Amino acid sequence: MQVNARVDYALRAVVQIASAGTDGGVTTKRELSTSQHIPARFLENILLQLVRSGILIATRGSQGGYSLGRPAAEISVADVVRAIDGPLAGVRGAPPEQIDYPETSRSVQAIWIALRASMRTVLEGTSVEALVTGDLPDVAEELLGRPGAWERR
Repeated sequence: MQVNARVDYALRAVVQIASAGTDGGVTTKRELSTSQHIPARFLENILLQLVRSGILIATRGSQGGYSLGRPAAEISVADVVRAIDGPLAGVRGAPPEQIDYPETSRSVQAIWIALRASMRTVLEGTSVEALVTGDLPDVAEELLGRPGAWERR
C-alpha cells in the first residue's frame, strides 16, 4: 500500500486538531500549515474534503478555524483515509470482489481481499484519540513489534 501525501497530510492535520481541540478551541489553516509543513494551498483542499465528510467542522470569522466534527475516539484512521481517497484497497479502481478473475487467478483475488481485511483491522481499529495519546491498539503494537517491521523491503 502506498500512502499518498494527501492522506498523510489529512491524518496529521486531524491529529493536530484533536490534540489542540480538547479545550473546545479551533485550529487555523495557517497553524496547521506551519506546524506540519504542509503547503497551504494543498492543505485547503484537504480540509474541505474533511469538512464535507463530517470529520471536521469549519468556523468562519476572525476567531475561525477547524475543530473535530465528532469526538476523536469516534474517528478512525480509516474514516480519514476514505474521506480523502475513497474505499480501502481497490484493484484497478474497483472493489476486488467485483473483478472477474479467471479460475487460475482466483487466489490473486483472494489475496487482495485478505489485504483489504488486514488494512481494515488496523485502520478501523485505530482512532484519532489513540494517535493523540500514543495508546495504539494491541493489533498495531503487535505488528510494530514484529522483526523487520521498521525495515523497508
